Amino acid sequence: MAIFKVIVSDKQGKSISRELKDKEAQPLLGSRIGDLVDSSILGMSNGKFQVTGGSDKSGTPMRKDVHGGVKKYILLSKGTGMRSNREGIRKRKLIRGNIVTEEIYQLNCLLVEGSMPETSAQQE
Repeated sequence: MAIFKVIVSDKQGKSISRELKDKEAQPLLGSRIGDLVDSSILGMSNGKFQVTGGSDKSGTPMRKDVHGGVKKYILLSKGTGMRSNREGIRKRKLIRGNIVTEEIYQLNCLLVEGSMPETSAQQE
């Protein structure tokens, strides 16, 4: 039983959030960070979006360079999952792999083709 909160943003800074459950979420399972997915699964007209990241229920972020759908402790100096801005600091942090599994809760995506649907708040 997969439940995803999918946040799709475009290059202008607009974003929408949709929750997908069970059969609606099936096309996303097994995709990787960087894959293009058809936007019709979100109820948007013809277009594509790219998976850029995500996190699980405990907030552990996904990272593109960790292969598989597992959680691992890796040594980080910068990038996703590392907050320190001091030079030369390295920390071992818990990171999730780059494959979308059932444990993923939130998916961040970028709209590549198509346009964002108009909402009633934007029309006013």
